[in-house]
Order: sequence, then C-alpha cells, then structure tokens
Amino acid sequence: MLSKMTIHELHKLLKKREVSPKEIVEDIFKRIERVEERVKAYITLTRENALKQAEMAEKMIKKGEITPVTGIPLAIKDNICTEGIRTTCASRILENFFPPYDATVIKLLKKAGAIILGKTNLDEFAMGSSTENSAIQITRNPWRLDCVPGGSSGGSAAAVAADECISALGSDTGGSIRQPASFCGVVGLKPTYGVVSRFGLVAFASSLDQIGPISKDVTDAAILLSIIAEHDDYDSTSVRIEKQDYTQALKDGIRGVRIGVPKEYFVEGMDKEVKEAVRGAVETMASLGAEIVDVSLPHTEYAVAAYYIIAPAEASSNLARYDGVKYGLREDAKELIEMYCESRSSGFGDEVKRRIMLGTYALSAGYYEAYYKKASQVRTLIKQDFLDAFKLCDVIVTPVSPTPAFKIGEKIDDPLKMYLSDIFTIPINLAGVAAISLPCAFSKGGLPIGVQLIGPHFSEGLLFNVAYNIEQSLGIYNRKPPLD
Repeated sequence: MLSKMTIHELHKLLKKREVSPKEIVEDIFKRIERVEERVKAYITLTRENALKQAEMAEKMIKKGEITPVTGIPLAIKDNICTEGIRTTCASRILENFFPPYDATVIKLLKKAGAIILGKTNLDEFAMGSSTENSAIQITRNPWRLDCVPGGSSGGSAAAVAADECISALGSDTGGSIRQPASFCGVVGLKPTYGVVSRFGLVAFASSLDQIGPISKDVTDAAILLSIIAEHDDYDSTSVRIEKQDYTQALKDGIRGVRIGVPKEYFVEGMDKEVKEAVRGAVETMASLGAEIVDVSLPHTEYAVAAYYIIAPAEASSNLARYDGVKYGLREDAKELIEMYCESRSSGFGDEVKRRIMLGTYALSAGYYEAYYKKASQVRTLIKQDFLDAFKLCDVIVTPVSPTPAFKIGEKIDDPLKMYLSDIFTIPINLAGVAAISLPCAFSKGGLPIGVQLIGPHFSEGLLFNVAYNIEQSLGIYNRKPPLD
C-alpha cells in the first residue's frame, strides 16, 4: 500500500517512474475512505484539487524538476491559510472562511511540487491538548479509538499515524506538535522560533507559535524542514539563515555527544511507564557512545504559570480581530456593540473564551505589572536556564508528556489537569529553542510513548542526527496502529 510509505520511500519510486503522483493520491483517498469515519482527522478534504496538483507534479517529474516532496500528498493543520481552501481553525467564527492567499509554508511546498490532501482538525484556535475543543468534531487516536490523539495538532498527528497522508504540517505554541506526535507514535519537530515563517499561520500567541513537520520517521521530518525553513520578508520574526538540507545530518553515530538529563523533568505523579521508557532511551544513547550528564533547569516549575499568562494575553490581543465586521461569523443585531458581543459569544467555544478572559485580565490596567510583566521576567529566567544547561551538554532529553494518551472526556472538565499535560513541552516555546518528539516505547495498553530531545537555538541538524540514531537503534518507528 502506497499510503503506508514514507516521503523518502515514495521519492525513490517517483524518481524511477515506478509510480505516479496520481496513483499515490488515489491510494491515500482509498485509505481515507476506509478509516476516516473512525479517526476523524480531517475537517476538509480537497480531492479534486489534489488530483490537479498530482498532474502538475507529474509534469515536473517529466521535466526532471523533481524535489524530495514532488508528488507527495500532505495534510495541513486547519490554522494555516490555504488559498481558496476553507480554513476554519476548528471554530464556528471561521467556519466559512476561504483565505485569499497561501501561507508562506504552503507556497514553498507547492513550489516544490507537494500535493495538499486537505485540512486537519485541531483544538479551536490551537488552544488545547486533546483536540476535544474543536467546534467541528473530536479526533480519535488511531492506536486506541477511545483515547485522544493529543493537541492541538491532533488531526495532523492522527492522519500521519493512520496513513491518511504521507506527512503533515502542524503548529506548536506550547507543545502542540510534540505532544500529539508522542500520543500517536509519530515524529514531531518544533523548530527554533523564527526558522519557519509564520506568515499565514492564524495567530494564537505570536511570540510562541511555530510551524513544523509531523512525519512517520525522522528522515521525513528533515526533508520537510529543508523545504519550509526559509527567510521570509512577510514575517518580521523570520530569521535570516542559509537554506539547508537537513537530511545531511542523518549520519550514523552519536559518539561523544553530551546528553543532559534534567532532574526537574522526572517529577512525582509521572506515569511509571513513561519514566521507564525515557530512561530506556537514555540507556540507548549511552550504548551508542553518547555521554550522559546531569543538568538542572531550576525555573521549570514556573513555566506553566508563566505560559498561561503570556499565551492568553497574546491570544486576547490577536483574537480581537474577530468582531463580525470584516470576515468570519456575523450575528445580526440592532447596535454595533451588541453585534460584537453576539458574534463573539456564539462564534468562540468555551476554552477560547476562557483564555481571552484570562489574557484580557492579565493585560488590564493595574494588573499588567503584576501578571504579564512578571511572567515575561520568569520567561527570561527559563531561557537562561537552557543557555546555562547547554554549556554542559549538547542535547537535553526529557519525556514529552507525563502520561501516554488519556481517554476522551477524562480531563475535559478539569482545565488545570489538561494544562498540566503540557508541563514538559511549554518551557521550550518560552525559551524559543528547538525540540523533537519521537516514539521510544509502547505502554502495556499498546499506546505509544515519545521521548523529547531539546537542542539550543538553530540546532535542528544535531537533533535530527541524535533522533535518527535512536530511531534506527530502537526499530519501532514502522509499527502501525491496529486500524486494519
């Protein structure tokens, strides 16, 4: 089955002309017809559009203009703008929004000949850790359909795990790529802040958001980042870096690489199987010749509190544009203020409203100094923790989440419990450094467990190298969920 293959495997077949882009697209849509009703990964599917793009990819291949993603069908998280394709952010307020332009990452993928299959489900406006906050539907974990796929990029991670696409794009504000990748047994990368353009990503918290790949293996993540990592004048936070081929970093051997293990990430209340799985990954790295060192990130305990002031404050500002005037849902009313209130009340879900209120309060006169300013100071301390730790080690290894995937409905009525499921991923966004999640074990209940590798700013190549060696050594990355 072509749908079960990776980008690099299909690239070889396309290059030899043993398969056509159209055949790959058709095979994946057959797969979607078989499993999508159970998984519910997609909000919008674009079959006709995908077949047209497949024809264009075929012409590129005939001309010898093949890139590593030419003819490869991808899924896109539904908070990334796609020209003429509905982009909802899984919210009622944008349920009929068709962007007039492509996000920069979409332009780069199209230019390289990639094919867009459709838009995947997410927590509304990327606010959540389980994809249960979507106004459209609840996505299910392909490994166990009664469990969540993680969030907010749950649709993208579930689509990759269920072979409903070859690879996908997600966005990560506090763990939204890495945590669902861990829950669904796939690879997810949060690049260094500024490496991938945010132009066309619907903003949640602008100083934290970052687009990244979700893929079946480390090689595919490296291929995708090589395409989408490029300076963009449309994004003022985009960093000027040289275009790189990250697959060059996928070399055998990590002898001499210093791996830091922070005591603050192995906390009480953490699932025993997760702790054992991550310790097992550390032992694997040691057996490959890496040097294991103890490090400390002392301000980790304040990360969740700081994040839930900074992120809602930025969300409160960013989401003020949804007022029913220019685009999006508009409720009829006699007065302008009434129209604003009615449109926003019926358009936003409970979690989005909760965060807007938290953020507005934190930014209000008299509270700004006590909350937002203080949280920003804590953020600086967390960033300094990482800078100090990286003087002692090259890569830090931690769990991705305190538990494997939890049951649907288990935490939805307890926001604090839900927020704490991102305790190990949030500090990375606050510091702006790079991190990757890859599968390292399975729980007794058959659920994937991920390990997180964190590197300094612009260390994606090093992370890919270490992740690739762990992946090859463990040999579990090609296990498939029991959907068939």
